[in-house]
Amino acid sequence: MPLDDILARIRTAETAAGRAPGSVTLIAVSKVQPLDRVEAVLQAGQRVFGENYVQEAQAKWPALRDRFGPVSVHMIGPLQTNKAKVAMDLFDAIHTVDRPSLAEKLARLAQDRGRAPQMFIQVNTGAEPQKAGILPGDADAFVATCRALDLPVVGLMCIPPEGEDSAPHFATLAAMAARNGLTGLSMGMSGDFEAAIAAGATHVRVGSAIFGARAYG
Repeated sequence: MPLDDILARIRTAETAAGRAPGSVTLIAVSKVQPLDRVEAVLQAGQRVFGENYVQEAQAKWPALRDRFGPVSVHMIGPLQTNKAKVAMDLFDAIHTVDRPSLAEKLARLAQDRGRAPQMFIQVNTGAEPQKAGILPGDADAFVATCRALDLPVVGLMCIPPEGEDSAPHFATLAAMAARNGLTGLSMGMSGDFEAAIAAGATHVRVGSAIFGARAYG
């Protein structure tokens, strides 16, 4: 099964980078995938998944968790502020904290609940105008802002520009995280996760290489 192949490649990349086995978490990106494919990957033992859309995750994961037991579901797509309340209750981690208004909303919700998912700050390392994420020059200040709000920020996330070499973007993110005392690095997808692991990724987000092409309908 492709899942086994991806896990083997992750272990090989960890070894090549001199990292401890199991130091990288595979997030199986299940957005817009047919339910039977998701169930097959669950049956194969995968227990960490990534979703881009709150509504889709809300429709899918409560029932799957009832059937398969504890599953860690991560929000890896842009999060609208008006969906933050649902996201706080549904996800175990949010990888896309990318603007002050969202951080403030999440902080208020966390205070009300007394708990919060783990959070990653999304950095737009390519400064692409069409892409979400805090700009690199603003990232240090935004980390400080989130910490002042008592948000449980554990790391940074990036999506390098399509068609560019990902490695410099991964190196930039890793340096930024180290500078801010953050240990989490959510970076690397189906086509470049080994390069991300070499640069220090702690979480890689792999969809099509596990599930096949997405079924947009």
